[in-house]
Amino acid sequence: MPSKGRIDQQVLEKIKALLESLEYGTVQITIHDPQVTQIDKLERHRLPLQKSSHHKRT
Repeated sequence: MPSKGRIDQQVLEKIKALLESLEYGTVQITIHDPQVTQIDKLERHRLPLQKSSHHKRT
């Protein structure tokens, strides 16, 4: 078990990989008894806006 204030190198590498693979979204790190116990990645995919055919005609 890592001492308090120390983060396992494997955990840091996993967080780094998740951050590098993310274009839009969040990475949430859960800590319990000063250890990383869970890492969640929420990825968003942005779609380009398309012009609507429902515009008012003048």
